[in-house]
Amino acid sequence: MLENARNLLSVGEIRFEMKVNSREVSLPLEEMDLQRFMSDGLGTFAYRKFCVAPQNSSHKEHQRIYTEEKSTENNQCRETFMHRATLFGHQRIHTGEKTYECKQCGKTFNHRSNLSVHKRIHTGVKPYECKQCGKTFSHSSSLAVHWRKHTGEKSYVCKQYVKRCSQSSSLAHHQSINTGEKPYECKQCGKTFGRSCDLAVHQRVHTEKPSKCKQYEKTFSQRCAFAVHQRVHTGEKPYECKQCGKTFIRKYDLAVHQRVHTGEKPYECNQCGKTFRWSSGLAYHQRLHTGEKPYECKQCGKTFSRSSGLAYHQRLHTGEKPYECKQCGKTFSWSCDLTVHQRLHTGEKPYECNQCGKKLTQRSALVYHQRMHTGEQFY
Repeated sequence: MLENARNLLSVGEIRFEMKVNSREVSLPLEEMDLQRFMSDGLGTFAYRKFCVAPQNSSHKEHQRIYTEEKSTENNQCRETFMHRATLFGHQRIHTGEKTYECKQCGKTFNHRSNLSVHKRIHTGVKPYECKQCGKTFSHSSSLAVHWRKHTGEKSYVCKQYVKRCSQSSSLAHHQSINTGEKPYECKQCGKTFGRSCDLAVHQRVHTEKPSKCKQYEKTFSQRCAFAVHQRVHTGEKPYECKQCGKTFIRKYDLAVHQRVHTGEKPYECNQCGKTFRWSSGLAYHQRLHTGEKPYECKQCGKTFSRSSGLAYHQRLHTGEKPYECKQCGKTFSWSCDLTVHQRLHTGEKPYECNQCGKKLTQRSALVYHQRMHTGEQFY
């Protein structure tokens, strides 16, 4: 057993003294940088690290590690620190001071360590490797999150739906879906977001759009969004549904599509309890309760609950007919009208009268036809 262990650090002599089992031992400090203490006769060791302090003040700061004393206090948030240097680094959070600048892109940071991590973006260094699949990462935290994909660990639980998430940020985003909370607001246009990363992406709309599509003259604030857009021109759809074989341009579109097979409807109306597969479907549905119609036609003042409804309506004013029949060249304002028209060429008549068996090309024509049997007259 370890009894009456004590250490005395002498700056002048730079020696280390200890007493174990009433026997006093003295050794030079440099040989005791990592001194082992035998705690019992079974070979169990306890480790303690010592340092050489050049000044008495530094030695006093070092001793706070063992006494847990924190004498340096921040006046703004009252948080205490063991070392004065740590306090100075913390105070930059309050002052906004960022003294460490990246020479390649000019971005500034309040800690040297943050700058070092940032530089990996330019150098491409990824020192953290997954031992299972070999994938590398520039941050240890990214590796930790990735590792959960192999282990299946989901440490963060939503109490409302008992949903488990592998990341705290994913849980926070999931909970914002349930509450409708969007705490991150753009100071330029007032638009709000559920995640800080979504706000950061949005703000590029106001500041810069570095990527430009030469075919449509469309600009993009994100390089990845530009890459996805180019698939519209190339026809590339790299994400395939394993259940039905349908392919998609974006991974997100595949994930949303898979809800058709799983039946998952994660978006719930807090007024009537109806659930939806898509957040847009919930947003549109909620307008039925509120009566909100935020999309207004500037030419005639008519309002709509959906942007697509406004887009279709505006074609009445512009005369635009983007849907063309490849067989005869006739154009239409709406895709549904083109579909009905094409049945004239194909001869398809999908609507059948259950009383006489007559087939028709349009649902409305079937409704009118059935009145002949019922004798119903609307006019």
